[in-house]
Amino acid sequence: MSFSFAYPWVLILLVGIPILAWLKGKANRQKAAFLYSSVQLVRGMTNLNRSNVGRMLLRLRWICLSLLILAAAQPRIPEGEAKVNASGIDIVLCLDLSGSMAAEDFELNGVPVNRLVIAKDVIHKFVEKRVNDRIGLVAFAGKPYIAAPITLDHDFLLQNLDRLELGVIEDGTAIGSGLAAALNRIRELKSKSRIVILMTDGQNNAGKVPPIAAAEAAEALHVKVYTIGVGTRGTAYVPYVNAFGQRSRATQKVDIDEDTLTKVAQRTGGKYYRADNTAALGTIYDEIDKLERTDSERKKFQHYHELFPWFILGGLVIFLLEVILGNTVWRRLP
Repeated sequence: MSFSFAYPWVLILLVGIPILAWLKGKANRQKAAFLYSSVQLVRGMTNLNRSNVGRMLLRLRWICLSLLILAAAQPRIPEGEAKVNASGIDIVLCLDLSGSMAAEDFELNGVPVNRLVIAKDVIHKFVEKRVNDRIGLVAFAGKPYIAAPITLDHDFLLQNLDRLELGVIEDGTAIGSGLAAALNRIRELKSKSRIVILMTDGQNNAGKVPPIAAAEAAEALHVKVYTIGVGTRGTAYVPYVNAFGQRSRATQKVDIDEDTLTKVAQRTGGKYYRADNTAALGTIYDEIDKLERTDSERKKFQHYHELFPWFILGGLVIFLLEVILGNTVWRRLP
């Protein structure tokens, strides 16, 4: 068990206390408390010496200030060590936000939901399992959009995921541009493994970067890409509002470019998956979670016993003591 300070540089302020004390003492010696026309008027008081009292009150003040500085440095004692697993994996989730993601061909808790809703639910569960990974989020439709930078703050990441809505990006399916944007997020990071999980329900019909060209870039950067084609086979129901303002549904052909998605994954050492129902999508993310594990054990202090409240309490007690003594038994004339 060792004693340490969270902010040791604050202790430099302690050096200033002796200097302040010396300056204060010098200033007090240079000014008189009372002026008399003759010392004969106070000859009877020459045996009274209150200077020690004044010095004691000042000492209490300097002790109070010292304790508060020590509290600001945040003294603490580590209470133990915890072994944690650090995967050393950086992940970018690349999510399709094109209009076809509104198709309601999935179920969540027995209720029909669209592809975006089920994707968010599955991603939530996946992120919660990867507590030691840095994870980023890229959304794309006609253009890519950085929804969240790569971060260990998974609460922040999931908040940004929940804010994603259909229609916020111009429509289209720019798979290649979405993958390129994900690679730009991850290319400079030094880690044991870097992966992109790309989920889409269509074919590349927008953007300036072909998916295979983006896959070649991923291969050169040693970034593994897992691709997921999401949607039932055949047709799916897509909701819309008719001319009377009523909500209705129309059938739409599910047209996923599985050949391109397979080539992208194989080119980078990843794998292509087809998710045509809720259970399959959850299983896919579980499999990726198991495949991408390169755990290494390390030690870190998990919890500290903070001591600064005791220093603050001591400083306040001494300050109150100075005030009470200075206004009672050690009261000084103004």
